[in-house]
Amino acid sequence: MLAMDEGGVEAGLLCGEVEVRGMLAEQKRGIHVSQVELLCKDGCGYYGNPTWQGYCSKCWRKRTHKTETNRQENEFEEKKNVEKGRRSSSVMRLFWGSPSPPRQESPETPVAALKAFQSLEPGDFPGFLKVLHSSSSQRLQSQCTAFLNTIEAYHDLPIQKQSDLVQDFYQNIADHFSSLPEEQVSQMMEHIEKLIMTHLHKWVFCHDSCDDEQKDLTLQRRIKSLNWVSPQMLCVPYPNGGSDISDPYLPAITAIIEMDAKRAPQDKLACLSRCSQNVFQALALTNNQPANADDFLSALVYVVLRANPPRLHSNVNYIIRFGLPQSLMAGESGYYFTNLSCTVAFIEKLDGPSLNLTPEEFNSYMQGRRVPPQPLEGDGKKRARENREQLEELKKRQESVEQGVRALQEQLEQWVHCVQEQVDEVRGQSTLVHRCLAEALEKPTGNVRDHSLSALKDGVDQRIKYKESS
Repeated sequence: MLAMDEGGVEAGLLCGEVEVRGMLAEQKRGIHVSQVELLCKDGCGYYGNPTWQGYCSKCWRKRTHKTETNRQENEFEEKKNVEKGRRSSSVMRLFWGSPSPPRQESPETPVAALKAFQSLEPGDFPGFLKVLHSSSSQRLQSQCTAFLNTIEAYHDLPIQKQSDLVQDFYQNIADHFSSLPEEQVSQMMEHIEKLIMTHLHKWVFCHDSCDDEQKDLTLQRRIKSLNWVSPQMLCVPYPNGGSDISDPYLPAITAIIEMDAKRAPQDKLACLSRCSQNVFQALALTNNQPANADDFLSALVYVVLRANPPRLHSNVNYIIRFGLPQSLMAGESGYYFTNLSCTVAFIEKLDGPSLNLTPEEFNSYMQGRRVPPQPLEGDGKKRARENREQLEELKKRQESVEQGVRALQEQLEQWVHCVQEQVDEVRGQSTLVHRCLAEALEKPTGNVRDHSLSALKDGVDQRIKYKESS
């Protein structure tokens, strides 16, 4: 169920501190992690977290924060006494919607509401909202509304305090569904989480009381500086000659980028699960043997480096603080989230030996003085390159032919213009000759001369006809 100890907002959650170490020359994998390394060092069975030095939040708080917790509790008790019960009224409003006890309900009302909730299909959030707004679920609806109003009114509280309030609210609401089977309780709590956190996202995500925003920028710059890391350096199975179009990890990259657009922690985890499943599918396509934990973690590191997801640090902490415990303590989503946290820790500490590089080589890549070798061309990429070269050659030939046509057209136009000028010149001369001949013929100079002039005129006419025909 949802049982948690004090301070159990993230109890049993999340990731383990793993020793993510680079592959030596004789090793098979670039990143090594065992299942044991993912679990809490105290052996409680929950996932640990690098932030808590390999312990789960429950064991970490028990070991290091017991004194601080007791001090805060004492201060809280003193403050309640000074305020004369005002804090108690706030807590009552948190769960009942008013300072006064809830009104008496008939026994049939909760039973009818539970039956209505029990009849819902898994993932039917619209149906859940419909039942929640019915008269039989008025008490539960009042609790949710009062809690949302309280958190919005106290949104300036430190983020950890708000996280504690949300996790305590989850625990109290889970008791409302305690008579249902465990699987259905989990489904109802997923609906409650989505309802609450969709409304509270704008108040608690990347809160002013924490440094999540600055850490987001630091992590984003770190990932950007590692854009030269190739799949071969991480020992990630990858097809030869792959490109962005044929990259088998592209669906996983798209899925993890979409995580930032979601508001409910479970929706963010769904994006992570889809990303991880796409990673396994890509590994199955590029590797002849089943993928193991090392393959998956190495591929997930590559996906995060390629994607550089927006606000990754804030999204991870948001899920830790406000996600349902059972979603992170175990199961598929818990395993994927553990590996994502390990991926972030690995990227933050990435160095030369982790990639089989010397410190000098690593620094050369980081400073841009070296670029990784290009992968060997595959048949598909080779054909594509040859086709591009042929198209470029054809384009050059076409441009050459077009230039020849334009030159020939210019020469033809010049020739026509030249011929036209010659014709005009001959016509001008013929007009003058005709006038002279006409004047000469009008004068009586004798038969012989008339015959000569007539012959000359015929000769000029023939010359003009010849020029025009040519």
